[in-house]
Amino acid sequence: MTRETVEKTPQSAAVDEIPIEGFDFIEFYVGNALQACYYYHKGFGFDVVAYKGLETGSREQASYVLRQRNVNLVLTTGLNPQSEIGQHVLQHGDGVKNIGLRVKDARKAYETAVSRGAVKMAEPQEHEDENGKFVSASVHTYGDTIQTFVERANYKGAFGPGYMPMDKKGDSTGLLIVDHIVGNVETDRMEYWVDYYQRIFGFYVYQYFDAKDISTQYSALVSKVM
Repeated sequence: MTRETVEKTPQSAAVDEIPIEGFDFIEFYVGNALQACYYYHKGFGFDVVAYKGLETGSREQASYVLRQRNVNLVLTTGLNPQSEIGQHVLQHGDGVKNIGLRVKDARKAYETAVSRGAVKMAEPQEHEDENGKFVSASVHTYGDTIQTFVERANYKGAFGPGYMPMDKKGDSTGLLIVDHIVGNVETDRMEYWVDYYQRIFGFYVYQYFDAKDISTQYSALVSKVM
């Protein structure tokens, strides 16, 4: 049994928080998006709600969007093995690439993050189609992971511009929301990334676990919850 260590007085945010309303989506880069879609649809009961690929004019990637209540997964495969997507899968295997954070103002969130030292990934892009206006912008975070600010209050499409709607119902397993996301970082970089999320996003540490709390005979970890 593990022992939980909770700071009695949570640290204050180093800067004003970037107002984040929740997780908009989690995008996985995978070797076979259709196969992964089948797995999550049949095994976890996700609905398949949108698609982007050759049929929609996308020459670089194929993506399926799956949804269960407030959980949105995007499964993406590169159509060229030499593409950034293909090389990411070659190096890391199937895994999370992009964490979408829903905000009221994607441009302001991005500009605030960059002004505080975040490394640019994709500058704000505003797309308009028959479903309304969709705004997004991205910054780099730990490893090869990126975080995308998503503004979709005025967008009514199935997912986003360039995606066609699908209606393939799954047998829900009862998933409701994304509770948290774990970023595994190098041992000597823990404090760097804690400082990054404090300084850039305005997060603060409110729980801390060390090797005495979480360990086995062969392994242990240190974890800070922000």
